[in-house]
Amino acid sequence: MRIGIVTQSYYPRFGGVTEHVHYTATELARRDHVVTIISSHFPDQDTADSTPEGVAIVRIGRNVLVPFNGAFADFSLGLGLKRRLRREFEQRSLDVVHIHGPAAPSLPLLAVSAARCPTVGTFHMTGDNRLQSLLANHLAHRLSSLDARIAVSETAQACAQAYFPADYTVIPNGVDVDRYHPAVAPFAEWKDHDHVNVLFVGRLDPRKGVPDLIAAASRIVRESNGRARLLLVGNSPLRGHYEASVPTHLRSHVHFLGAVPAAELPRWYATADVCVSPATGQESFGIVLLEAMAAGKALVCSDLPGYRSAMAPSVTALAHPPGDVNGIADAVLRLCNDEQLRADLGNRARQHALQFSWSRITDRIEALYRSVVPSNAVRRAA
Repeated sequence: MRIGIVTQSYYPRFGGVTEHVHYTATELARRDHVVTIISSHFPDQDTADSTPEGVAIVRIGRNVLVPFNGAFADFSLGLGLKRRLRREFEQRSLDVVHIHGPAAPSLPLLAVSAARCPTVGTFHMTGDNRLQSLLANHLAHRLSSLDARIAVSETAQACAQAYFPADYTVIPNGVDVDRYHPAVAPFAEWKDHDHVNVLFVGRLDPRKGVPDLIAAASRIVRESNGRARLLLVGNSPLRGHYEASVPTHLRSHVHFLGAVPAAELPRWYATADVCVSPATGQESFGIVLLEAMAAGKALVCSDLPGYRSAMAPSVTALAHPPGDVNGIADAVLRLCNDEQLRADLGNRARQHALQFSWSRITDRIEALYRSVVPSNAVRRAA
């Protein structure tokens, strides 16, 4: 098949949608499909280290970050976006167009109407959305041409059905279980017997729980006798604000590492002793949870419905109520002080993560494509 994947979020922007697009495109290309990712131009774009082998990448319009639902969302701007999308679709003779976040009122929604071949939409969002509430009827009409709909979790499915009633197939996000693996080498300069590394990976914004983690840091560092060391991988326009919010006496224990090259991310997980994801809400799944678990790391995370699609509380992660600063500190300290618990939790997490391998997830997505693409197109591509 000739497959187009449309997404507003892609490298150099890290996040769940980016990872989903990247790994499914890579796996589909391995299966001899002809795959094109269509996204936007990003400022200071450097994606050479993350371009999937055998996959074409087309950039249309310019990406901007806009505050949205307690975070920063990608938004594509440009003249003639729909016309340029249609031209790409037609010139590449696509058999199916897979659109991530199809209700987003820019590149994804335009792709729904620009396509003249079967379309599949993946819905990632959960939680209340004022814009979608206001435009629900209009968007539902625009989305009615989708030939199939995927939700990445039951939480995302419930949210999508509330705004856009239809049939959805739940296909979760996945993880590269070979890339994120307990045998990956850590960064030796960050590993020593005097510290327990507590790793956060994600956007630095309120919804990801960064303020709560910083608030918990005082107790974590104090009650671990200075052994706990927080490593924050990620970026956002709020980075400077968060760095300034760390009390002076804690700054040698809290390290903002910024956005790291995609090739280095598995080594940061390998460098961690404990991984933490204290998001406050609006999470439909949690790819960072799967990455940490696939790496065999002990995990602390918020007990969110979307996160329960990826982890099992007390079995593969220690969960705390969202926004509970003391709950974060309690769980992190418990793991800092119990090396055997860290090992046991990490081992169970690794086994749990194996069921989310991208190969298994792509099997299900590929089968859905075949259900909506005419059989003669499948034979022709083969």
